[in-house]
Amino acid sequence: MTHRIVRATALTGVALLALTACSSPSAETEKPVDGEAKGEVTLWMYPVIRDEAASKSFWEDTEASFEKANPSIDLTIELQTFDKRDEQISAALAANSGPDIVLITPDQAATYLNVGGLLPVDDAIAAERDVFYPATLDAATFEDELYGVPLFQNVFTTAYNKALFEDAGLDLPKTWDDIRDAAPVLAESGAAVLDYVGSPEQTLNLTFYPLLWQAGGTVFSEDGTEIAFDSKEGVEALEFLVDLKKEGGIPADAATQTTGIEGSPVAAGKVGIRSTTSPAELAQMRAALGEDAVVVGPPLKGEAQATYGNPGLLSLTSINKKENRAAAYEVLSFLTSADFQTELNATAGNFPTRTDVEIAGAEADRAAYEAALEVANPGEPNPAARQVMAVLAPYIQAALRGDISAEEALEKAAAEAQAALDRS
Repeated sequence: MTHRIVRATALTGVALLALTACSSPSAETEKPVDGEAKGEVTLWMYPVIRDEAASKSFWEDTEASFEKANPSIDLTIELQTFDKRDEQISAALAANSGPDIVLITPDQAATYLNVGGLLPVDDAIAAERDVFYPATLDAATFEDELYGVPLFQNVFTTAYNKALFEDAGLDLPKTWDDIRDAAPVLAESGAAVLDYVGSPEQTLNLTFYPLLWQAGGTVFSEDGTEIAFDSKEGVEALEFLVDLKKEGGIPADAATQTTGIEGSPVAAGKVGIRSTTSPAELAQMRAALGEDAVVVGPPLKGEAQATYGNPGLLSLTSINKKENRAAAYEVLSFLTSADFQTELNATAGNFPTRTDVEIAGAEADRAAYEAALEVANPGEPNPAARQVMAVLAPYIQAALRGDISAEEALEKAAAEAQAALDRS
């Protein structure tokens, strides 16, 4: 898959003017005369490891290890915070002063590329491209060029309170049809078959979008210029939720439920399935319900099997100079190697972007998360992705409250979202 570029609104007017006033950056690499990459490379790293002290120690060790292996390259890893990340990166690009490499998300890549802020990185992983999960590369591919090397993945899969299903004499549901069949049975005992967090503050990547993808739908058209979530597949996905709500198949307060396990119907043992569950949330469920009461399985399946899994991308900015290009490629290659990903994932609790790196964690959970990696959707990188999500979320909430039909909700949301996309 390749994404086409559409115009962005995420950067400030000053940044847009400063960047578009520059000539288009060249990806051409000056090869060192002696064949050895040399130069200075600055990397802005954002919190991948939650513990601040552990993060500082890990990246200091990484910097030292890289320089020991590459004595002609001076690598500086600067640890940043998520606070005002967009503004910080935009300002650096506009001033043409800052990091050679930056950790960003796929939708940020679409935005910064649109204003000439990124350089292609195909050459950095040319020898190992085939070992990366295809979806992680697709997420950073625009106009047939790669604009970010996937460093890690966050991926989510299905977690079950198996005791609820065992007590009801039911097998664990794997498909939408299974869920529909189980819903009235569990409802008789006062339990919902499926969790749903309907608060607009929650990202749709973890709530409605996986259902949309499972129905065979998409958020945007293939070229990124049209809204597509109001398709028959989109209506089917929202009607699936609305119908479940009517028969007690999702929690009564699903329309306003906020994220989190603690204090939720899941933790109270009143929900059978949490369909997008991270390893950290899985641990919380087991702490609340009992270690043996919770199991994980592959992502749910409607017309298709799908879940959300977003890669963290190491992208090369237009700040990087030709004389440091080969050195930057060496950094990208080192940090996304099999050995380094193994070490990073063990420390940070993330998942690999390479098929030759073993998934960390309990052996009983690995098969489920491996299946999730195979069908993980990184979202649909688009500069207007966040604006569109903000438009759509309240309409889904309204449909769940019964204020509006699923079809009308998506029709109205699509009209507003298309206007926002057109403006961008």
